[in-house]
Amino acid sequence: MQIQDLPYADPGVPDARSGPRFLWWLGRNQLGGQFKALAWGLLHFTSVAALPFCVGFAIQAVVDRSGARLTLAGVALVLCGFTIALGDTFLHRSAVTNWITAAARVQQLLARKTARLGSALTRRVAAGEIVAVSTGDVEKIGWFVEAVSRFTAAALTVVLVCVGLVVYQPALGIVVAVGVPVLALSVLPLLPRATRRADFQREKAGRATELASDTVAGLRVLRGIGGEDLFLDRYRRASQEVRHAAVRSARMWALISGLQVLLPGLLMIAVVWHGVGLARDGRITIGELVTVYSAVMLLAYPLRHFEEIAMAYSFSRPSAKRAAGVLSLDRATDTDGVRGAAVSTGDLYDPSTGLLAPAGCLTAVVCGDPDAAGRLAERLGGHAAEEGTSVLLDGVPLDELPLDSARTAVLVQDKDPVLLSGTLRELLDVPASGEVTAEEALAAAQCGDVLEALIQGSLDAEDAMDARITERGRSLSGGQRQRLALARSLITDPGVLVLDEPTSAVDSHTEARVADGIRSLRAGSTTVVFTSSPLLLDLAERVVLVHEGKVAAVGRHRDLVRDEPRYRVVVTRETDEETASAGRPEEKTVRAAGAAFAGRSADRRTALSDVLDELEEIEETA
Repeated sequence: MQIQDLPYADPGVPDARSGPRFLWWLGRNQLGGQFKALAWGLLHFTSVAALPFCVGFAIQAVVDRSGARLTLAGVALVLCGFTIALGDTFLHRSAVTNWITAAARVQQLLARKTARLGSALTRRVAAGEIVAVSTGDVEKIGWFVEAVSRFTAAALTVVLVCVGLVVYQPALGIVVAVGVPVLALSVLPLLPRATRRADFQREKAGRATELASDTVAGLRVLRGIGGEDLFLDRYRRASQEVRHAAVRSARMWALISGLQVLLPGLLMIAVVWHGVGLARDGRITIGELVTVYSAVMLLAYPLRHFEEIAMAYSFSRPSAKRAAGVLSLDRATDTDGVRGAAVSTGDLYDPSTGLLAPAGCLTAVVCGDPDAAGRLAERLGGHAAEEGTSVLLDGVPLDELPLDSARTAVLVQDKDPVLLSGTLRELLDVPASGEVTAEEALAAAQCGDVLEALIQGSLDAEDAMDARITERGRSLSGGQRQRLALARSLITDPGVLVLDEPTSAVDSHTEARVADGIRSLRAGSTTVVFTSSPLLLDLAERVVLVHEGKVAAVGRHRDLVRDEPRYRVVVTRETDEETASAGRPEEKTVRAAGAAFAGRSADRRTALSDVLDELEEIEETA
């Protein structure tokens, strides 16, 4: 896999049982790149290791006054220089390729998991942690994956040099062969502590990222309540904790780095001291002493990779653990689509609550708990947060349909939809049936003023469709963002459209027009609206009251206002005293009047006449 071939057609199915297993799976899926980097690494490191032998051979040729051997040593040095440059160039290229392709694979896996889980992901994992995993953690994982091949090449080179020195000059080679493993293993007792400090630093950094992400997302609300200073102090404290943890971690790694310099120096002193004694006694030549000395000096280069692989693993292990934690998540109910890909049409029924949305009808759902309403809306779309009986679409369990088919059949717009940055044309370029045009969807969602605002805010755009929308639509008001999101949902024209509080941020006049637009554009299609707005409820063909997780009443809006106290509490926000007095005849009559005027009666004069007649009967009886 080359960088230009990215993205992967299929990133594979990861082993997300633990962080180390995930790292092992990544390495196994990049064996081609690993072997390529290993080959170039061996060429580079062995060429570097051959330099001392060439230098020692040249010095001995000078001592022996042999021009032929000196020429041969010069040719060998030039060849080593060429192979060093060639190996280093392609080793770096292969290592960077392995790094980028590993990081890209992890990012594709995270993106696929995010798309699969949908809104359920942010309920199970903090948004800041997802950002940390998909940015900094991905880089650290890629670092370890590419460092493995370089470490392997360096380790093999060290073994070859030690064996070569033992064969070349046993008296000094044995000292080197014993000392090098001691150097490589000397830092092992310090690694657990360094790893714990690195884990603690990653934890603090992840917490600070979460806090920053949540603060930025709620910045407008914070400004409204004057909470900027409070959150700024919280982030400042979190940032200082990250700094202290990073300093403690850096101290440990500085100690390890210092040992990697000190111990090879001590080994070199021991080799030179022992070698000088052997040369004085005539047991070794000057060239052999220079060869062994140069070899020990150059061994510090591949030995540095032992420190790097330890550091890379200690930093990538918690990152891989977090990535595996996200990748191990799955939908609460998922049978991988045992049925065909055909999109069903028909009634939508939730066995858990008893909610029924008849096909082709506009059904409004009233729920006193907004959080429960949000969970029910997501459940209707197949995004249940907990395991349970699947929602039925035309008698077919939604979870038994392939995920693409289920999302095509049922679309859920939550109460806080996200607008991606880009032009309005790009925002509305979503998978759709083609039956609803962008103009029709924008008109139904009453986006005329939004289009004017976009044109005014984009100096270089003459067409509103080419006007740019900032990230999350921050340049627009809450109501404008809500209506653009509604238009995006309407243009898809799904078989079943579930809207959770689609007009909560707009004024009553605009809300009335939006309600008419939804009813007109979705005529003959199944639409479920979670709302407590009388304007929307009066237009619904069927209103369902969900109380304590079960359907408590079904009817028309005006009938439920008159006859169902629990419905009135949610819709009209009346107090307990008002509910208690609701049983008196005059109260019922007044409520009937309120129901008549809350709705859109075709003949309000008739409704008012009926109310006056009832009041006269009550007075005569009294």
